[in-house]
Amino acid sequence: MNNKKVTLVGAGLVGSLLSIYFAKRGYKIDLFERRPDMRKATVSAGKSINLALSDRGWKGLEGVGIAEEIKKIAIPMYGRTIHLKDGTSAYQPYGKDNQAIYSVSRAEINMRLMDLAEQQENISIHFNERCTSIDRKNMETHFENSETHKITNIKSDLLFGSDGAFSAARLNMQLSSDRFEYNQHYIECGYKELIIPPGPNGEFLLEKNSLHIWPRGSFMMIALPNLDGDFTCTLFFPFEGEKSFAALKTREQVKAFFDAEFPDAAPLMPTLLDDWMNNPTSSLVTVKCFPWTFDHKIGLIGDAAHAIVPFYGQGMNCGFEDCVVLNDLMEKHLANEDSEAAWAKIMDEYQTLRKPDADAIADLAIANFIEMRDKTADPKFLLQKKIEARFNSKYPDKWIPLYPMVTFSPQIRYSYALREGQKQEAIMQQIMAMPGIADKWDSEEVEKAILNSIK
Repeated sequence: MNNKKVTLVGAGLVGSLLSIYFAKRGYKIDLFERRPDMRKATVSAGKSINLALSDRGWKGLEGVGIAEEIKKIAIPMYGRTIHLKDGTSAYQPYGKDNQAIYSVSRAEINMRLMDLAEQQENISIHFNERCTSIDRKNMETHFENSETHKITNIKSDLLFGSDGAFSAARLNMQLSSDRFEYNQHYIECGYKELIIPPGPNGEFLLEKNSLHIWPRGSFMMIALPNLDGDFTCTLFFPFEGEKSFAALKTREQVKAFFDAEFPDAAPLMPTLLDDWMNNPTSSLVTVKCFPWTFDHKIGLIGDAAHAIVPFYGQGMNCGFEDCVVLNDLMEKHLANEDSEAAWAKIMDEYQTLRKPDADAIADLAIANFIEMRDKTADPKFLLQKKIEARFNSKYPDKWIPLYPMVTFSPQIRYSYALREGQKQEAIMQQIMAMPGIADKWDSEEVEKAILNSIK
């Protein structure tokens, strides 16, 4: 057993996984969570967008041998089903050879990760504990219990803040650091969670192994499957404007809006009006900050370091990848001794490596909102994707489309994917401008034009 003690602030997805990584290396971990134990409390509805687990996330789970446990609560989605306003739909596969992203309930995977963490004898999870301050000089973290108001002071050798977009650990570092850079950006849309329940015999009322999207230009709805036969629907919708949360005040207005915009989904949503009135409207924030590490002993990880909007399905995957990178650096630098000098190298390299990738996926996520909302139903856009897929199948070493780079290629850094994606988009704009492209999209002429552009 390593004699070093680690304090983790936040027992969400990333904090729970990180605790297992540390436990496997023999550290003693105290994991503090501000909320009650969700395994005993009723989880409030309406705040949890279903998550899409893809290859980067699976790699993080495989790193501590728990991927098979999580697979039990995940549903593969092999493509997206686009629902048009006239009630018709079209299917777009995500990748090749049955590549899939997996729908998981945020609460389910969090609870399963906590269970797996508690199976490690050197992890203790403490609930209802709010981080009130961090004494950097003495490496002491102070917590207040929300039920008993008891103050606990914990000394440790290492501290990681994994407490989400509105991180108390990050705020403490911000207040105690000179030249701490912090930026938060809200998009003009919020979201509301709704539900499509299972059919009378518990059956799925939409295609089970698909992510469903209703793109409508300035807004969209998505639906992801759950194990019990229902779908978690999320409406991403402007806060203000002609079609917005502000404009839909009465049950009658909501019903008329859904009947007009989502004619195939509205009849499947018997609790729509109650869900609309009762479930909160939540905002969507991007957080960028730097530095992520302090005194070579304190670090930020997951959303505490880089909260992103959910439109690339990469928030959890990116956080799990943080754990992989940190673990690889521990492997590299702790081989000989677990010293302060080794941790100085780990912390420096961790933030140097991860910051550009976190910024890249944050920007990609914003761009993908526009793609999902505006372009997935656009014939020109779909033609462009067909051309790219054909070229990729003939020249896989010369062209991997952006989506597979981000979603199915954990060996490719987000920052590289962003740069390559920008180059590809510039090339494709030239290709799409070729006269008669719709008739000759699969011709040798188009193929040669792309090859020449790459050169």
